[in-house]
Amino acid sequence: LFQLYLDDARIKNFTSCFKEKKFLKFFFKRVKINQKSNKDKWPYVSPCGDEMNFIRCNDLPVVFQSIISTEGNDSVLSWGDEKGLLTYPLRVEEIAMCPVSGRVYHPAPERQGGIGLIKSKLAIELSNSFVFDEGSDSPSAIVWNDKLYKLKHEVLSKLEDKPSLGRYDDIDD
Repeated sequence: LFQLYLDDARIKNFTSCFKEKKFLKFFFKRVKINQKSNKDKWPYVSPCGDEMNFIRCNDLPVVFQSIISTEGNDSVLSWGDEKGLLTYPLRVEEIAMCPVSGRVYHPAPERQGGIGLIKSKLAIELSNSFVFDEGSDSPSAIVWNDKLYKLKHEVLSKLEDKPSLGRYDDIDD
């Protein structure tokens, strides 16, 4: 489950996380990579007027929660919540699975780093449609709406320069 906490919250669960949709949308629309000297501890920031909210996360600040069908057979990925608080166009051929971690990624808004993590439950659902070449650890294609899409894997190159990737495994989920 996607949750946002104050860093000094002792107990991190549903009762201590932020739930106000308007605030979450405001907060996450402003997330960007931290360019300041404290970027090792706080790889991302969300500016709010004169204040700066510093962010660290297990992987990436954009976590796609669900796929929502829209008019005209298009679909969007929802992040911020599962119901479409924030959305990004789904480009099926750009879904990619990292061969090292097994995590599944998709392009995200450039302001937020250009790459987002697909949450585990959704990634498992998508993996049922993956096509693997013999002996490969990563899918080469995906079947989506009865059509075969060759996966590009280009988004994985964006993982190389992501500041938080793998650094905060000690943060409670």
